[in-house]
Amino acid sequence: MQPRNMSMSGVVDLAAVKAAQEAKTKAEQARAEAARQGGGGAVSPADLVIDVDEAGFERDVLQRSTEVPVVIDFWAEWCEPCKQLSPVLERLALEYNGRFVLAKVDVDANQMLMQQFGIQGIPAVFAVVAGQALPLFQGAAGEAQIRQTLDQLVQVAEQRFGLTGLTVDPDAEAGAAPAAAPAPAGPYDALLEAAVQALDAGDFGGAVQAYKNVLSDDPGNSEARLGLVQAELLQRVQGLDPQQVRKDAAEKPGDAQAQIAAADLDLVGGHVEDAFGRLIDTVRRTVGDDRDTVRLRLLELFDVVGAEDPRVTTARRALARALF
Repeated sequence: MQPRNMSMSGVVDLAAVKAAQEAKTKAEQARAEAARQGGGGAVSPADLVIDVDEAGFERDVLQRSTEVPVVIDFWAEWCEPCKQLSPVLERLALEYNGRFVLAKVDVDANQMLMQQFGIQGIPAVFAVVAGQALPLFQGAAGEAQIRQTLDQLVQVAEQRFGLTGLTVDPDAEAGAAPAAAPAPAGPYDALLEAAVQALDAGDFGGAVQAYKNVLSDDPGNSEARLGLVQAELLQRVQGLDPQQVRKDAAEKPGDAQAQIAAADLDLVGGHVEDAFGRLIDTVRRTVGDDRDTVRLRLLELFDVVGAEDPRVTTARRALARALF
């Protein structure tokens, strides 16, 4: 039940690809089923703000997050700032009209959830998208800041996970929201699941081979392609001595391999801009085969982070300037 960590601007979640693909598949299946039934599946406005406890967390938050982003408001009756923030979030949930669902968690009654999310103080607001948890903000926040954060959340959910939200019908019966449609089995599900299990077990070589097995039959499989670059990244950094790698990179700024190794460590550690900037600087310093090697590694790291990430867009422009 404990969610994995994910951030829109920080550590790269190397486990998110499988969840993203599953969420997209389920969303597409749900839309197709709704269309087949003549556009059914709408929810009531009352279903956009729900109270959640530990017993219902998997159903009401984790499963629901494969259909729509779920924003979690951790609050308590004694918390005065919570009493100011919660009504704003509830009003915005109705205003956004199905683009996200607001789940309210009373921390006094749900201490385990508070611990699992690592919350030190309230109010605290998180989101869960396709089973991936990400912090939004903690403490008091102005409505403009909240709107900006929600807009970014909705954009990430749609672009990265294919979640376009729920259809809201004022005449729908409250509490009648349909369960997420099960994803149909695909021809490579067993191999892809084996790759994920290998990643979880630290068998990065096994994961690389499993993804390659899928790609040998289906070169266009996006989940396998993205999984492969992530598994290869983890395989490369496995066993590296971070202190020695950074020492070599500092002493040899023009050494392509030294900078590539340091950039890999940067990315795995969540220092995305540092990794990109290091390789772009190395592109400027190198020529010939070394320069092309660095450029290709940078493109691989772009794939790991995701083309829709604004940091990738900025780095692509910087790479173009460095090359031309």
